[in-house]
Amino acid sequence: MSSHDLVNDLLRGRRSGYVPVEDLPWDDTVLAWTRQGYPMRAVYRDEGENTWRPSDGRWVPAEKAGEHREPVPPWEHFGWDMDLIWLSFDKMPYKGRSDLVEETEDWEVRRNGAGAALKYWKHRNGTPEHVDFRMTSREIWEREYRPLLERFDPGRLDVLKTRRELEEGRARGAWTFYGDLFVWELARASLGDIGLYETLLLDPAWIHDFNRVYTDFYKLSFAWLFEHAGMPSGIWLYDDLGYRNGLFARPEILAELYFPYYREIVEFFHGFGLPVVLHSCGSVPKALPMIVEAGFDGLNPMERKANGNDPFRFAELYGDKLAFVGGLDARVLETNDRDLVNKEITAYLEGMKERGARLVFGSDHSLSPLVRYDTYRYALEVYRERRTY
Repeated sequence: MSSHDLVNDLLRGRRSGYVPVEDLPWDDTVLAWTRQGYPMRAVYRDEGENTWRPSDGRWVPAEKAGEHREPVPPWEHFGWDMDLIWLSFDKMPYKGRSDLVEETEDWEVRRNGAGAALKYWKHRNGTPEHVDFRMTSREIWEREYRPLLERFDPGRLDVLKTRRELEEGRARGAWTFYGDLFVWELARASLGDIGLYETLLLDPAWIHDFNRVYTDFYKLSFAWLFEHAGMPSGIWLYDDLGYRNGLFARPEILAELYFPYYREIVEFFHGFGLPVVLHSCGSVPKALPMIVEAGFDGLNPMERKANGNDPFRFAELYGDKLAFVGGLDARVLETNDRDLVNKEITAYLEGMKERGARLVFGSDHSLSPLVRYDTYRYALEVYRERRTY
């Protein structure tokens, strides 16, 4: 079977001959790996097209057209069965805004199209620090930002790039999916964490309106993208719903203010015949019944260091409803201890297979620079020895 057919079966309730594999290394990780023997290639890039910068591993616009040295894409090098197309999709109300507010050698503060100023590291990975937010009331939202999202604008989507990447994924037989954020992460990037938490309690009608506008905005945008760029194998929605020790909000609040919109967007994608995977870092056990009820077909990444995230228990409770993507404790790989890596991967794969889980093997978050290139290659050797059901 092709990778596409293998993953497709799993996400549609059928278990195939073996466990597929996928993962995600940080840019910092790929940079470190290039110094440990990871392969490079020469690729032609036009001026302004993104290319790899060897000093820090960032992807930046090429200053001139020509051949550029870049790492071989990880999905190609490692033979992963899934291929992410992270959409070039401008979702902020003011399109194209990324205004530089402040800059040093190590970081920069930029204000996005929702009025939020966020502080980013310049030469390494990391979540941005929240600095300042202008969307501080429903009146400001309704007056300055909401109208900009009610008018559909095809220019928000890079159709040519999406179509090219989709064709590349199809050509190698991968399960090629469109991935992007959804309403929780969009609210965090617009109101900030504190503003969002306060609004959940003090003005839930604003949250409903925010989610209503963005759900309609997504449906129009994705329908247009499917028509003009092509139909992917499936969809991933990235909305981190939990801290390490619990959900960001009480289950009752999420059930009222968020999961109706998850259910609606999942039904929308199902209308096109597309499976939908939810990516949520943090502790998710208390959200699992809602995730299943909303109709999601798969769950990722089951972060093991978060409270209650036990993939074996998840498989026992919801294995007939969900496929599971990830779940291997990345801290095991970070030890670079081959005996431990062998032991833990074997235990995880055999445990999930014993429970009849529909599993795509991968880490429980992403691959940090602490994981050596040879360690990850060895991990894949162990996986391939144990992947058959």
